[in-house]
Formats: sequence, C-alpha cells, structure tokens
Amino acid sequence: MRRAALRLCTLSKGLLAPSRGLTQESQNPENVFHIREVRDKLREIVGASTNWRDHVKAMEERKLLHSFLAKSQKGLPPRTMKDSYIEVFLPLGSQPELREKYLTVQNTVRFGRILEDLDSLGVLICYMHNKIHSAKMSPLSIVTALVDKIDMCKKNLSPEQDIKFSGHVSWVGKTSMEVKMHMFQLHGNDFSPVLDATFVMVARDSENKGPAFVNPLILESPEEEELFQQGELNKGRRVAFSSTSLLKMAPTAEERTTIHEMFLNTLDPKTISFRSRVLPANSVWMENSKLKSLDICHPQERNIFNRIFGGFLMRKAYELGWATACNFGGRPFIVAVDDIMFQKPVEVGSLLFLSAQVCFTQGNYIQVRVHSEVASLQDKEHMTTNVFHFTFMSEKEVPLVFPRTYGESMLYLDGQRHFKSMSAPVTLKRNYVVEP
Repeated sequence: MRRAALRLCTLSKGLLAPSRGLTQESQNPENVFHIREVRDKLREIVGASTNWRDHVKAMEERKLLHSFLAKSQKGLPPRTMKDSYIEVFLPLGSQPELREKYLTVQNTVRFGRILEDLDSLGVLICYMHNKIHSAKMSPLSIVTALVDKIDMCKKNLSPEQDIKFSGHVSWVGKTSMEVKMHMFQLHGNDFSPVLDATFVMVARDSENKGPAFVNPLILESPEEEELFQQGELNKGRRVAFSSTSLLKMAPTAEERTTIHEMFLNTLDPKTISFRSRVLPANSVWMENSKLKSLDICHPQERNIFNRIFGGFLMRKAYELGWATACNFGGRPFIVAVDDIMFQKPVEVGSLLFLSAQVCFTQGNYIQVRVHSEVASLQDKEHMTTNVFHFTFMSEKEVPLVFPRTYGESMLYLDGQRHFKSMSAPVTLKRNYVVEP
C-alpha cells in the first residue's frame, strides 16, 4: 500500500484541482458547517439519541427504515462529486473558546483531535452522497473501514488561526466509498493547504448488520475521472499489499538477508555461540521500546451507532504512539499515517488495550506500530480491533532498533515496508508543530 508522506505541499494537481473547482462552485449554505454541527447533523441523519439511556429505543426505531434500502445499486439515482462536497470550519482564531480542546502544553494543535474530526467528516460526506430527499433519516449505517493515507504539507499549525476542512466522495463501489478530504489553515487572508486524507467508508443496513448498496457516481470532468481512476488503483494496491503480508507469505530474499545481517551484528565476538547476543553501539533492543495503555470505553465515547467512535480510537493510538516515539528519541513530529484498518467494532463498556512499539528506525525517523485489542468485562477474551502505523521524525538522529526474536524480526520488516513506501524524504523545519 502506498504510504502517506509529509512533504512541502506537493499535493498532486489531479488531487487538488477538482476540490478547488468544487470549492468555487459550492455556495450552498446547506453544505457548510461549523465543527460543532457535524456530530449533531450525523445524529439527526440516523436518528441517534444524545442520551445513552435512550439508545436502545433509537436503534429499535431504525429497524423501520429497512424498507428504504435499495435491492440493487441500479435502483439508486447517480450522484456527482459536488453532491457530497461539504466544508467544515474550525474557528480557533475567531472563537477562542474552542482552543482548549485542541491545545497542547507547547501551544500547538493536537493532531489526535484532527483525526477525530476527519473521521466524523468522512462519515457525513458519505451521507450527503447517499441522501434521500424524501426521508429525514437515512436507512444506511455508514462506518469507517480504512484510513488509507494522510499526506501532510509542512505548514505551521497554529492554535490561534481558523481551520477549514473540505471533502467529497471520489470513488464508489457497490457498498463502499472512498472519500478525499483536505484541511487548510488561515494564513493572512488566505487558507493554505495543511493535509490531504483518503478514507474508505462502507455502507451497512439500518441495524448495522449487513452490507447495503450506495448511490453510483457520475464523473463530470477529466479531473474527476482521474480521481476515480486513482480510487481504482488504490483498491488494487490494497489487495496487492494484503496478499504479500508477512502474515501470509515469507519475507523476500533481500529481507531475509537483512534480518540475518542484523542477527550477525548482535553476536558476541568473544564467544562462538548463537545464543550470546550483544547490542551494537547506539542501539536498542526492540522489546525495550514498548509502551502500553488501558482505557475503559465509556458511553461518552460512543458513535451514532452506539459503538466506540473510531476517531477516539485513532486519537488514543496516535497519542500513545507519539509518547513511544518521544520516549525513544526525543520530541517527535508526525510525518505519516497510513493503513489503519478497522477490523472489528469496539463495544461500549469494553476494556481497550493499546500496545505501541518502535519497530524500525533510520536516521531521524521512528516507525511506530500500535496494536489495539479489546476485552469484555464478562468473558475477558482479547480480540484485535486495529493496527496503526505512524512515522515520526526527531530533531536528532535516533538509535537503531534491533529485533531479538523471529516475531520481532517480522515486525521490523513490516515497519521497514511501511517506511520505504513513503513518497519522499522529509526536511524538518522548526516551525512545524503538529503534536498529540
């Protein structure tokens, strides 16, 4: 899978041009929201209650929406990319009361909060694409399936300047949709690009028990056709990436050589033994680079379908990953996020176990893998829900990390694969301040 890399506003022409065109033509006030309105709008669309005690009743009422579900995609009217285009404003500058939620102790913007906002925005965009004008509530349950990539420009994220999000559906299958989102921050009189994100969402029936069809997409320009084709390529890339997973296939010959050379570099030259291992200079055993956390999943963190909000999971994983990188190599900066697969929903009341580990380093870069699993209070069986991949960068060169076991060697190679798929190397600027 292609890796999202942090780079100085090198977003492709084919990616930004359609969105700018949509921005210029989108004057519909129904498609412009304040950040506080996004979650309220989502609750309105699905009929979710703001009170936890009423959630069972609200979900029972959604059963009545089954009759609005299409029997096939052919029975649904096609939509354009403009139909799903929305803008969301986060006025940190003009409404200072919003800042505290997004503020770090270093007076920078919390990237974990931005991940939460992107997750909510992606869901709302898909509901706009599948809007039924004759019905107040949607029969679809739309959830995040994958964070494919997040590309970041090297821009200073100030907690004292307004932020704008925009996005639209860029590709559709039968039951899934790809969403392109952009984030901008006000600099002077203009909004400058900050990041580009690609999420994959899936539609399920009104009770969130099975797949549901989504509206087809009409392409109206060469730029939109390019976006759609990129969505097809992304889908193929994900399939290819999955098929070569180290959980399914052995490492390549080059990767096997890498692991064997690392093993030889850790053998004690004073003994002739495979068991006697010593660390080279400026190195750390992988097993000593871990941090763990435990959270109780309270109702406050639920989404509109009364499962734990995916944005909350991303924020907690990112913050633990940032702390792990900080503990390993000094103050880190986020460089890339990709390949966040939501394998299993997290139920309210679950215990959320997060385990972060440095799995690859090179120069100033720190590759962190965060494994998420849950256990219910009743059976205490642990089940994996997500695996998160973050690339951080330190202001100074960091130690090398060495695996000791075969399992750790596979983690190392997996981290190396994610790191190598970055589009371009990063030159760190001191004014770049995106933190947890």
